[in-house]
Amino acid sequence: MVDQQAELCTELVSVRDFIRYGASEFNRAGLYFGHGTDNAWDEAVQLVCAAISLTGFDNPAILDARLTHSEKLAVLDYFARRVQQRLPAAYITRHARFCGLDFYVDERVLVPRSPIAELIEQGFAPWLTEQPDYVLDLCTGSGCIGIACAYQFPDALVALSDISADALAVAERNIDEHDLAHRVQAVQSDLFAGLDGQCFDLIVSNPPYVDDEDLADMPAEYQAEPEIGLGSGLDGLDFTRRLLAEAPDYLNDGGLLVVEVGNSAAALADAFPLLPFTWVEFARGGHGVFVLTREQLVAG
Repeated sequence: MVDQQAELCTELVSVRDFIRYGASEFNRAGLYFGHGTDNAWDEAVQLVCAAISLTGFDNPAILDARLTHSEKLAVLDYFARRVQQRLPAAYITRHARFCGLDFYVDERVLVPRSPIAELIEQGFAPWLTEQPDYVLDLCTGSGCIGIACAYQFPDALVALSDISADALAVAERNIDEHDLAHRVQAVQSDLFAGLDGQCFDLIVSNPPYVDDEDLADMPAEYQAEPEIGLGSGLDGLDFTRRLLAEAPDYLNDGGLLVVEVGNSAAALADAFPLLPFTWVEFARGGHGVFVLTREQLVAG
């Protein structure tokens, strides 16, 4: 291994060389991509940039820049971990982007990737017609959805709730890194139990929604993520059933509920035929996100 590493450090010189090598290694290893990139080349770019402390290649000349020996070793270490451990790249770099913002992530939380980002950037239009005063990010994980909402709605108070103390430690770190502790709070809660009867104008949730069969069949990269953030029973709806039953009591009049259920969307629609789900269509891809008002929840 040491001899091979030394040989690679001699043969590979430029940023471009390492990206090409990494992409080839990832393809040869049959890696799965779905945590921020969808192909081997972009995955290699992400890891090389992180290893040499660059945010991107605004100047194309960077591609032909030579790496120092220590930088080469750092890149090769990232590549080896990606191939051998099948870790999502974000767990290796401890960094993910969501809604154009930077977030710390590690194995205690899911890697941010929800299509809800597109809704946040649009201010949840056309369903949300007024700026919310109180926002809840339910099952917050890293806190990325709630923190992005705090940027979108600069006057709102935002609660980030999760049942996992480990996840909340990550969310609290991100609150601090974004300097939002004055109006964003992390709360440990099993659904609404720890929220002290608070009511919200907007509840956004990317809860666990993977059914048992899909969970067992997931690629290794997804198996590296915390199961508590993924699996939700036989049909993937254990959590969402509870959420729909309890949400009306925690939404203000005119309040909006936005929930991602992914591939469990069809099962949800079948289970609640009287609820008038609006399924969001995304310009940048993604599916399985519904919108309901408080009034629709109560009527249904």
